Amino acid sequence: MPDFVPVAKTSELSDPSSMLIEVDDRLLVLIHAAGHFYALDDICTHDGGPLSDGPIDDKGTSIACPRHGAKFDVKTGSALTMPATKATIAHEVKVEDDQILVRLTKET
Repeated sequence: MPDFVPVAKTSELSDPSSMLIEVDDRLLVLIHAAGHFYALDDICTHDGGPLSDGPIDDKGTSIACPRHGAKFDVKTGSALTMPATKATIAHEVKVEDDQILVRLTKET
């Protein structure tokens, strides 16, 4: 299993917010919501839209694709609303001191 990679400082993301990051040539959206950090592939499974450009809901539980509004669970990547029917990939995140680290999930 790959190692955790430092991607940002906790101070770089207000709550709620997101930022585009790259880990091993893979684009991810790093999300800070409801006091937690999450990482998803930065791709809407409906049409490839960039989730990093989309809004996080008021509860901090989902992020929406800016193109057609498909929502994805920030924890699991599950597709919550149409037009998306397939999950995007969620990655493991941990915080050490003020550093946010991400470990990529192997693609299936």
